[in-house]
Amino acid sequence: MTPAGTIALPAPMSDGATTRLFAALASAGIGARFVGGCVRNAVLGRDVDDIDVAVTSPPETTMAALKVAKIKVVPTGLKHGTVTAIVEGRPYELTSLRRDVETDGRHAVVAFTDDWQADAERRDFTFNALYAASDGTLYDPFDGRADLAAGKVRFIGDADRRIVEDRLRVLRFFRFHAWYGTPPLDDAALKACARHAGALGDLSAERVAKELLRLLAAPDPSDAIEAMSAAGALARWLPEYDGSRRLRALVAREPKADGLRRFAAILRADSDATAIGKRLKLSTQQALRLEIMLAPEPAMDLAGDAPAWRAQIYRLGTKLYIDRLLLAVEAPGDWRAALALAAGWTPPELPVSGGDALKLGLKPGPKVGALLDEVERWWIAGDFAADRDACLAELERRATGA
Repeated sequence: MTPAGTIALPAPMSDGATTRLFAALASAGIGARFVGGCVRNAVLGRDVDDIDVAVTSPPETTMAALKVAKIKVVPTGLKHGTVTAIVEGRPYELTSLRRDVETDGRHAVVAFTDDWQADAERRDFTFNALYAASDGTLYDPFDGRADLAAGKVRFIGDADRRIVEDRLRVLRFFRFHAWYGTPPLDDAALKACARHAGALGDLSAERVAKELLRLLAAPDPSDAIEAMSAAGALARWLPEYDGSRRLRALVAREPKADGLRRFAAILRADSDATAIGKRLKLSTQQALRLEIMLAPEPAMDLAGDAPAWRAQIYRLGTKLYIDRLLLAVEAPGDWRAALALAAGWTPPELPVSGGDALKLGLKPGPKVGALLDEVERWWIAGDFAADRDACLAELERRATGA
């Protein structure tokens, strides 16, 4: 594979921990290059988080070399040639060069190789076949660097063949476009995705949900999700899709991207959150949050004032209030002021409890709960100003009917 220039490696790819790892591999005669997202982001000057490394040795040989160098190694995926090295607390995923022996539309039977070109040819998109040596030498067999610069997500070779090998690549195409692409989408890739959209029903629900949420977490996923819908890629898994209008408005007001909140923004108002959660096998926490975000009540009172906003924050909790506030893109009022209040105000706790009611001579039972509810409503109506003494007095007044 011929070098294609050099790139500046950011600190995570050139610091002492990474240098130690590459030195250990080199001392064992193992060829190693960065690959995947860390190279893409280094080329673009973006932050690098996870570091993936491709190696010329089988996983058992890689593990043996790392153990000699006293580097902790975990056999995270030996069948697929993957081990994880831990250097100074940082994980590195090392995967043997591979070639496909057999594919079934989702999982491949692979053979290990030391051929960099063969490994590159089995990858999905041109910029996912970018490799970088530890000195910054770049290897770019399919012009992936130019595609990154142009914002083009392009399959390696024949798009239909790549998708037949792994139908998840339909979803990956739209996800990568959301993160790295600019309009228009690559025509050949888009048409191939549309032709194979019907096969997405065979994917696992967990993987579909993961891809959707990762797509929606991109800086502005609106164009990608629209193209995905137009290609038929949402028909099986998300018939409740309702366009990107609310999503675009949400993106414009969000202080920080949130994939699940954005997911709520693309659903019809009458969507059944429970059914969607079961279909996509969302976690219990995700499904509950989605249900609250989609619930018609309580209506968001953005036209009110600070006391009204504080009352809703208290009832919903700060995080869920912010979800519903940001999603209420059509509600009149000063959402910016309400958001600032929610970010800076901590809801207090009711200063009295059931124990205080029992001290007044009440017996345990529903009457105590009802009495506390009355005092709480009174306390909220007073904008939480009443302290414990005032609340105790109100509790006694209501308990005695005075």
